[in-house]
Amino acid sequence: MNKNNELLLYIYENASMGVKSTTTLIRTINNKDNKIKKILEDELKKYESFVKDSEKLLKKYKVEKKEKGFIADISSYMGIKMEMLKDNSDARVADMLTKGFTMGNLDITKKIDMYEKDADKDILNLAKKLLNFGEYNIELLKPYL
Repeated sequence: MNKNNELLLYIYENASMGVKSTTTLIRTINNKDNKIKKILEDELKKYESFVKDSEKLLKKYKVEKKEKGFIADISSYMGIKMEMLKDNSDARVADMLTKGFTMGNLDITKKIDMYEKDADKDILNLAKKLLNFGEYNIELLKPYL
């Protein structure tokens, strides 16, 4: 698989997982009194935007989407549900999200560094936007920690 395809599929998979996880989290705290809900709703919209943008590029480059397996989806869903049963405070939600964004930022930074010389500009720009999104959200979540 070439560098463009690898980076693009990574962006797509990351954004798709973000949509699924954020949706699960929003539904889990839906009937709770969390002040962090607005941030989650904004994150979901942005993840959906990354999915659309990456799908356009996948189509442009004729790359077939790969969906994470059912096991990965169920595992993520159950993990979120279990964590929220223990503690659904804004601080706990912010902590979970911050850890997720930090891991994602480390991964996307490695990918950008690895593919920067070989990947097309459109794909690299989208990867950098995803990194900036993660960095921005970490800062946005800090007051809740």
